[in-house]
Amino acid sequence: MLDTAILGEWLSFGVRWLHVITAIAWIGSSFYFIALDLSLKKAPDLPPGAHGEEWQVHGGGFYHIRKFLVAPEAMPEHLTWFKWESYSTWLSGFALMCLVYYGGAELYLIDREVLDIPAWVAILISLASLAFGWVAYDLLCKSKFGEDNRRLMILLYVILVIMAWGYTQVFTGRAAFLHLGAFTATIMTANVFLIIMPNQRIVVADLKAGRTPDSKYGKIAKQRSTHNNYLTLPVIFLMLSNHNPLAFATEFNWIIASLVFLMGVTIRHYFNTMHAGGGHLRWTWAATTALFFAIVMLSALGSTDRPEPNEDAAMSAAEARFASADGFDHVYETVLGRCSMCHASEPAWDGMIWPPKGVVLETEQQIAAHAREIYLQSGLSHAMPPANVSYMEPEERAAIVAWYTSARSD
Repeated sequence: MLDTAILGEWLSFGVRWLHVITAIAWIGSSFYFIALDLSLKKAPDLPPGAHGEEWQVHGGGFYHIRKFLVAPEAMPEHLTWFKWESYSTWLSGFALMCLVYYGGAELYLIDREVLDIPAWVAILISLASLAFGWVAYDLLCKSKFGEDNRRLMILLYVILVIMAWGYTQVFTGRAAFLHLGAFTATIMTANVFLIIMPNQRIVVADLKAGRTPDSKYGKIAKQRSTHNNYLTLPVIFLMLSNHNPLAFATEFNWIIASLVFLMGVTIRHYFNTMHAGGGHLRWTWAATTALFFAIVMLSALGSTDRPEPNEDAAMSAAEARFASADGFDHVYETVLGRCSMCHASEPAWDGMIWPPKGVVLETEQQIAAHAREIYLQSGLSHAMPPANVSYMEPEERAAIVAWYTSARSD
């Protein structure tokens, strides 16, 4: 009979895999259509209402593509919609957030050294921030201020910087980066679900009824689609950032996150300009490189002062159960001897600045808090220590399994 830790790990992996697959599909179609839109060319034989055309070759054949700014004169018999890639990406991402960050709030969402709040309060703040992001963004886009797209995007960037700082004042660094990505991704998916698709349906309904569709719906959809295009690369970085403690677990993590958005803008601007026939703006790569090295320097500056373990912090009920279970003393000594040279506030392993994934295993409370991860990584599997560099013995792994199983059965 599989225990809940194993089932939970595989469920998390399955949802994560689904999230990656759907994200690839969404990002691929988004990048393709933006590139197509920018590369359209005028031709003398274009039908009425057509904005431009593009010839492409792929898969052994040629494609002749035309874009109508508003709509063709009659409703096409076959029409392909691109929407489920976006919806599936957000739904799978939110499911993963529920599994990892809401289900494991005490470990992954809340940092008592940052803000000591109950798990349910942290979850409410998380949900409210995602809703706030969409409402504020949508109101700005629909306002007079939003008529100037460049001005609008500058203000949106300021809001993202504020949210980056705000999240780091509430959650763990890892959760702050994840939430900033979710905040942005929620705006992107809501753009598709609440703006782009409804506008397209209005145009389709007008065509079926024999009415001439209003061009404003296409303009609105294009504005939101352009925003999505520039936000995509930063979201990818933020979603993968939990593998890089030098990004999320340093003093200037919110500034690092803010600079990542600028890197996304410079990279996309290069490709968008190239696809539009504007040549190769090599300065954008120089700017991207400068931003990247600024991030590297900030991570180094922010890694000098490390918080000391709080020995007086009260254990949660779950932590106390694992700390008092049979065999904990043996496991504690094993972890200190085999794992803590890397998983320390100041790692002793040469060349290692921060503990892997920001996980510190120096105190009884820290080890009890990471009981599930220790059980899965070093008990059931041999993932840790990597390549068994600290020579963890089979008997020690068996002791970890026995301790975890005992605590779970109490």
